[in-house]
Amino acid sequence: MPASDAQHQQELWKKYGESRDPAVREQLILEYADLIKYVAGRLSIYFGSNVEYDDLIGYGVFGLIDAIEKFDPSKKIKFETYGSILIRGAINDSRR
Repeated sequence: MPASDAQHQQELWKKYGESRDPAVREQLILEYADLIKYVAGRLSIYFGSNVEYDDLIGYGVFGLIDAIEKFDPSKKIKFETYGSILIRGAINDSRR
């Protein structure tokens, strides 16, 4: 990831942490939308034809939003790691 992308993400996290502005949250959702596709793609292999890929994406959006609201950048872990766990959890929960 180029430094400018990482810097942009850091700035978004800082703004969101200070303001909890829904517009900034929307920017973060768009910034990390590919993470949903990655996790859903991996799980679709596991679930096979029992579930539609688009449904997994939809469930994953809830996990991403939850991850953005709960993420604490001061913990010094990558959001991608944390977000993947919550996205996977939201998808698995929806399958129960």
